[in-house]
Amino acid sequence: MNFALAIFLALADIASVKTESDPNRRSELALVNADEKIDEARQAYQAGNESAEDAAIQEVADSVTLCYASLEQTHGEPRKSRYYKRAELKVSALMRRLSGLHDEVSFELRPHVEAALKKLSDIHDQLISDIMSRKKQ
Repeated sequence: MNFALAIFLALADIASVKTESDPNRRSELALVNADEKIDEARQAYQAGNESAEDAAIQEVADSVTLCYASLEQTHGEPRKSRYYKRAELKVSALMRRLSGLHDEVSFELRPHVEAALKKLSDIHDQLISDIMSRKKQ
């Protein structure tokens, strides 16, 4: 990872990720942002800040949605795109991390995590479908 990317990621939020002009790079930055937001959600939960936790969990779902939308903007063939495969692997890892958070949080806060997990699962399924299907000519 180069120094400029490391600086950008340290200051990243979803608004700054949306400013990236390259859709492939935007998709990767959105996934990095989602990963960081899971850490923030866990820290907010441990600190007892429910509103910050909810906002971080919502941003995880929004970031993964942005990732998929960015990949669709490339109009490339998903079957041949390394960015689709990277996104599929990363979304799968994010789902595991979010499941771990789901197990940690109190019963009252679980519906927010479950909604985000459902969104990630749907996008993961769509990524798999896109990668595995052939483009019709």
